Amino acid sequence: MFSESFQATWSPRVLSILRIVVGLLFLEHGLSKYFGFPQASPAAFQVIGMYGLAGAIEMVSGALVTIGLFTRAAAFIASGEMAFAYFISHFPRNFFPILNAGDAAILYCFIFLFLALEGGGPWSVDAARKRA
Repeated sequence: MFSESFQATWSPRVLSILRIVVGLLFLEHGLSKYFGFPQASPAAFQVIGMYGLAGAIEMVSGALVTIGLFTRAAAFIASGEMAFAYFISHFPRNFFPILNAGDAAILYCFIFLFLALEGGGPWSVDAARKRA
């Protein structure tokens, strides 16, 4: 469908766009837990305990993934958090992700795992640090 030169040019850029969008969405989850922004999550303001740790991971790794700094490590930690969240919170409710509301956790887990392997792409602080 696309030529090889088109793919070679745009695949790394789209990787960076994916990283930025997913990082911002993940950051939003942490902000909603800690600051109730843009809307308080059901676990809002529980800064101690499992939800507090999840919110901290989401804010820090979401911010790092968004700017592309330490992308591989931050994405790996976020992937692990999402796997843990799925099996602790969603899976016990029902086997099927659409019924246990765990589809987002699964998607985040595998997208972050992909970013942990691929890195942040050309539009990242990591890439800028390599060029310098």
